[in-house]
Amino acid sequence: MDMGSMVRTIFLAAALINQILVMNGHPPLPYSNAEMESTLTWVLTSVASVWAWWKNNYISHKGRKQKVVLQREGLTK
Repeated sequence: MDMGSMVRTIFLAAALINQILVMNGHPPLPYSNAEMESTLTWVLTSVASVWAWWKNNYISHKGRKQKVVLQREGLTK
């Protein structure tokens, strides 16, 4: 299963569980809106930071190959 399929499946499962809880009168998340907002902000900031660090530091094999090409072309140090 590829990553996109896995993420979509997880979100679908979470939505279905949430719907079942709501239909049975149970609060799906026992948190205040402020707590959920700050947690979501923290998660998004963390994910964006890691992604930007990964993309801009030539960590992956593909990135290291790209860096060699850029150095050969004189476009980077």
